[in-house]
Amino acid sequence: RATRALYMIVYMFHMPAFILISGYFSRSFDMTAPKVKRLLTSVVVPYLVFETAYSLFKRYADDSPDMAISLVDPFFLTWFLIALFIWRVTTPIWHAIRHPLPVALAIAMLASVSPDIGDDLDLQRVLQFLPFFVLGLLVKPEQFQLVRRREVRLLSLPLFAGALLFAYWAAPRMQLGWFYRANSAQEMGAPWWSGAVMTLAMFGCALVLTVGFLAWVPGRERWFTVLGAGTICGYLLHGFLIKGAEYAGLFDHYTWLSDPVGLVVVSLVAAVAVTLMCAPLVGRALKWATEPEMNWAFRKVSARR
Repeated sequence: RATRALYMIVYMFHMPAFILISGYFSRSFDMTAPKVKRLLTSVVVPYLVFETAYSLFKRYADDSPDMAISLVDPFFLTWFLIALFIWRVTTPIWHAIRHPLPVALAIAMLASVSPDIGDDLDLQRVLQFLPFFVLGLLVKPEQFQLVRRREVRLLSLPLFAGALLFAYWAAPRMQLGWFYRANSAQEMGAPWWSGAVMTLAMFGCALVLTVGFLAWVPGRERWFTVLGAGTICGYLLHGFLIKGAEYAGLFDHYTWLSDPVGLVVVSLVAAVAVTLMCAPLVGRALKWATEPEMNWAFRKVSARR
């Protein structure tokens, strides 16, 4: 129950925080040739490469010969890349309209009560996580500085303590599907109206916890700062570790891994593994897939133009 509570806390804010920061760094996106080129090479190409890689990995590691490579039905974690592509190309729209965040929240609420959206491009997640990306587009640098004030850091301590107590109470009572945003309320067996209510409630909770988390992000360069440049590798590679353990039946064969000591061991191994995946050496080795140059694929645009 304690492990489930911790899991719920992390899943409440870790993707919202990631998406909000992605929105923040997309504020200057427009449809000019250099920006489109970077979007294609840093988002679309990695999606194509890793969607294919994960599909093949499942086919052979899980003995699933019928596993098809589908570029419109993201497998496991590749949904974030296609979502980022959709969010970023809509950036000019959010800059143009008068009240972007309420509109994005309305779209997310409608998605949460629409079971017919289907699995193509994982649109449920794209739409339900949309408000966090739009909020990131609206946040200004000075507002990030306000979050880093000492008072906010101190307030975040009782905030997370209270959130942990609530999560411990809610752990046996709440479906984890609400955190994934991959299904509508009806698909989870809940009343349709609960989708809209939970969308607003989860947005508020995720935003508060994100602020509490960002308050403790260091402002100075640390030993782990360099790892930040390699987070895309950590994100895209950690799925092979998780799925590999699943396909091998690791937790079925070694049941002690589900005991308290086993959970600590798994956590430490995962922490070390992801740290190594974010190392600069790995980033350089995978640059062909995560940030390829591909100048041969694009037209040259004159400086005057």
